[in-house]
Amino acid sequence: MKTDYLILGSGLSGLVFGALMAKSGKRVQVLEAHEYPGGFGHTFTMGKKYRFNAQLHYVWDCGEGKTVNQVLKKLNLDQDITFERYDPNGFDHMRMPNYALDIPSDSQELIRRLSNLFPDDTEQIRQFILEIKRTREGLKILSPPINPGELFTHFGEVSPTVMYLHSTLQDVFDKFKLPQAAQTLLASQWQDFLLPPNQLSFYAWVILFSGYQEGAYYPTHHFEAVINGLVKVIIDNGGEIILNTEVVNFLVYGKTVTGVEAMNLITHETSQFTADTIICNIDPKKAAKMIGYEKFSRTIRKKLNYDYSPSNYMAYCVVKDIDLSNYGFGKWNTFHTGHQDLNQAFYQMYEQHDYSNPSFAITTPTLLTTEERDCPEDCQIIEFLTVANYSYFQELKAQDEKAYRQKKEEILNSILDVVEKNYVPNIRQHLVFKITGSPTTNERFCHCPHGNSYGSNLTPKNMGIGRLNHKTSLKNFYFCNASSGYPGFAPTFWTGALLYQRLSGDKILTAST
Repeated sequence: MKTDYLILGSGLSGLVFGALMAKSGKRVQVLEAHEYPGGFGHTFTMGKKYRFNAQLHYVWDCGEGKTVNQVLKKLNLDQDITFERYDPNGFDHMRMPNYALDIPSDSQELIRRLSNLFPDDTEQIRQFILEIKRTREGLKILSPPINPGELFTHFGEVSPTVMYLHSTLQDVFDKFKLPQAAQTLLASQWQDFLLPPNQLSFYAWVILFSGYQEGAYYPTHHFEAVINGLVKVIIDNGGEIILNTEVVNFLVYGKTVTGVEAMNLITHETSQFTADTIICNIDPKKAAKMIGYEKFSRTIRKKLNYDYSPSNYMAYCVVKDIDLSNYGFGKWNTFHTGHQDLNQAFYQMYEQHDYSNPSFAITTPTLLTTEERDCPEDCQIIEFLTVANYSYFQELKAQDEKAYRQKKEEILNSILDVVEKNYVPNIRQHLVFKITGSPTTNERFCHCPHGNSYGSNLTPKNMGIGRLNHKTSLKNFYFCNASSGYPGFAPTFWTGALLYQRLSGDKILTAST
């Protein structure tokens, strides 16, 4: 039966769009190739008693009146899906040889802490932190849908922001002449972007850094509750989510997309699905290749010419009979680097595949919320993430499966060596479970081309005015994913909600978003 909206993929932006449309009375059907909905937000179980969320996540824009809160209220989910705030006195703990910095929510306190570490550079530090705030305010005004009147009224706030359109974070560090160690401390959360300062868009860094300063959060009932809540809204309102079903072809007549052919990955039977409107939560480049690039306008083809973000290595571990809160972990993330220069650290790991001196992120989900446990009472979960090169791991796995497994184990051991030296001296004695994932794991379980973690790469080229959005130049067909919006939990909520707003005329995102 023909439906109103056929959504291809159940990533977070697709689920948000689908839930909002279903709640408004539209018929919604979602096709998902994986056995679980949620994309990088899905939860999986290992060893029958340990549950992990794909990737390492903490979120922002979840406070009262913010994007996520507004969407959840619209869906009547705001009482069921709640969030625990990270410690505002230090939501990110940055660690490197001879230096330690806990990033606070208060910018003046951040200036004070950095100035204590670098007393000769106090003025440059102060000016840089203030520039972050000014740029953030300008970016809020420049966020779509742009109001021309707002641009004119706030021209003074917008114009300083525009000059950073083509700037990397390193460009701005250099402009303000920050000492190298201060740069590294401020950018140690580079695993959030999987790019070093000399490649990362200053805009992307400012948006995330400022967003977390305004409030970093973790779901009270873990990410599974968020995905399940959105799925339930779709189903309770007559919608349908069909799992293990992969799109293999698009039905296109002239410039109009009418539906898709999709294969049931269990039975291998192929069926046609049609709708008045097709929402593409699949990677846009992948979808465009299936449709045929020649069917898109020249403008859209140009926007589709983005490069993918790097991928990551992930280690999911469980420890027993030890309390990680006694070792400096809690309601925050820890970012460790053995390098003074993050650009060098990235090059060594991503280009040379050398993890002998790793830079990585640590998170402890069982210390972030006490409402639900993803493991037995006498256990705690600790996870590690760093950057990884897809081409290297893909080739290694294809040529020598044993060498591929050994490389993953080698990386984990390098990380554990650092952890035992600097954080938990005997952590290996308490490890009762460990599993590692590489870029090929991402590609297999999250269907992301080249194992990419964020869709299009977060370089200045991809963060400018030529960035892809929902428009496709084809009729009845819209993009709705990280590459046609922005990556991350809050931005994907925003992407799905904004497309709903555009197609329905029902405005739910206010200026406080």
